Amino acid sequence: MKSGIDADRRLLIKLAAAAAAVGSGALPALAATATSTRIGVIGSGKVGSAIGGSWIKSGHEVIFSSRNLAHDKALAAELGAKARAGSPAEAAAFGEAVLIAVPYGSLPELGKSLGDTIKGKVVIDACNPFPARDGEIATRAREQGVGLTSAELLPGARIVRAFNAIGAARMGSAIESPGKIGMPIAGDDAQAIALASRLIRDVGYEPVLIGGLDMGKYLMPGTPLAGEHTPAEIRDIVAKLKA
Repeated sequence: MKSGIDADRRLLIKLAAAAAAVGSGALPALAATATSTRIGVIGSGKVGSAIGGSWIKSGHEVIFSSRNLAHDKALAAELGAKARAGSPAEAAAFGEAVLIAVPYGSLPELGKSLGDTIKGKVVIDACNPFPARDGEIATRAREQGVGLTSAELLPGARIVRAFNAIGAARMGSAIESPGKIGMPIAGDDAQAIALASRLIRDVGYEPVLIGGLDMGKYLMPGTPLAGEHTPAEIRDIVAKLKA
């Protein structure tokens, strides 16, 4: 148990250093400006459209993509000049960060089709595995840990697991009262966590790092972290999970 706590402390130290570098402008590849970051959204359903729409309101540029280009074009037209529609490959190539919010059963083929396009990219993984819907890969993800499985399915991506534990119906409402609701996140790449954290704050949530991708197994419906919690409540829940 002590080794796990020490690992989390080392990750938090790395995150603090990365956040300081982002603030100082020392990481130009990851931090464009506080008001304009290019984001690709793959999966423009309830979660992708809600979060993408909030990013548009915050001044970011977003390409929406899915299997329904007509839907994406209509969504982009509704959201204004900073929104565009394209293919998943175009969204991945465009984004300094990429939000993937698709059924988990689509993730293996998506990872193959995107290939090198997502290598080195900061990918925010909002996908949840449901065996009844997604089949064997969802069962594997639940047994192995969804964060670790996503990393295997999206090789080379700098994954941060987020937007998994809060219901889609309220996903776009946090921007109206920022900072009150915590967003538990998990990841192994400190710079990716720093960029994802900034983007999460821009849609109204306060990011709370709960640990590495191995902790991503708790970021899904049906776990103690599911639902809306304050940042302090999330920290208390995580402390009990690690006890």
